[in-house]
Amino acid sequence: MNLRRALLTVASTLVATGVLAGAALAAHVRRHRPLLTQVAPDLRTPALAAPLSVGGPVTLGLVRRLLANEPVVRPGVGVHEVRVGEVRVLVYRPPNRTEPTAGLLWLHGGGFVMGRPEGDHPQSSWLAAELGVVVVSVDYRLAPEHPFPAGLDDAHVALVWMHAHAEELGVDPDRIAVGGASAGAGLAATLVQRAHDEARVPVAFQLLLCPMLDDRTTGRPVSQRPHLVWTPRSNRYGWASYLGGSPGSSEPAPYAAASRRLDLVGLPPAWIGVGDVDLFHDESLDYAQRLTAAGVDCTVHVEPGMYHGADASFADTVETTRRFRRHLLNAARAGFTDPR
Repeated sequence: MNLRRALLTVASTLVATGVLAGAALAAHVRRHRPLLTQVAPDLRTPALAAPLSVGGPVTLGLVRRLLANEPVVRPGVGVHEVRVGEVRVLVYRPPNRTEPTAGLLWLHGGGFVMGRPEGDHPQSSWLAAELGVVVVSVDYRLAPEHPFPAGLDDAHVALVWMHAHAEELGVDPDRIAVGGASAGAGLAATLVQRAHDEARVPVAFQLLLCPMLDDRTTGRPVSQRPHLVWTPRSNRYGWASYLGGSPGSSEPAPYAAASRRLDLVGLPPAWIGVGDVDLFHDESLDYAQRLTAAGVDCTVHVEPGMYHGADASFADTVETTRRFRRHLLNAARAGFTDPR
């Protein structure tokens, strides 16, 4: 079950149990309905008029339980679990490949507080099959139980392991990329920064889908963009849980938030994809502009009318997300073919 459907189910559950008042929900729906005109027609659903925020243990617990459902893996793609010390990873292998291929370390989304690799079975296996690469998806520790740097440390362990076992995986170590969606993309961006600084494990390319990059967004005025699926309240809760304190109020530790880094020179090429009605639209474009100014080859694709997480929810069923995913695949193929 994806995040959009999970939040809708939670809203229904809270209404049924009396936690969320019906009148409050109705007012919420009325307030958001005019904003839906900014959403691409093929992405509009009734559920978007009643978005729910994750803002505490009750909603977080409900969404986590709903997201525990395991979607299917794309036919023909093999997947197996590997334990790398205390870190669990899932390895996806495409059919009929000629080794060695490129490799992609993948980090799932969920606002730093929810999600698991199994929830990204469709995305990870799609990437493996369409790109013909090995995908390694990391079961990193989640906040608030495990705040920064736990998740980043787990991702780094997996990246080091991927390089050390490249031959066994059938992966070209010079063509290992890091990618993710939402908080996973933000984690990927900070992992790339850390890998660059430590100069132990090179990264050829970074693939960032609607990335959660900047904790300071939580303290800025809310724009007129619809905040669907992932809301400002959810964003504050996710960052506060991950940072272990109030987001945006002080300078966080290095690698805690990708956009806080001042020096972006020397980072690997990047592709950033985001919808223009996504809460992360502005910070994504700002980070892309800063990467370009630092001499990093960065390509940006902004999908009109696409909200947060829609690419995973709709996949290839509507034209808006098909178009977005074509841009993603083309960028990834170019990044794997021409590592810098």
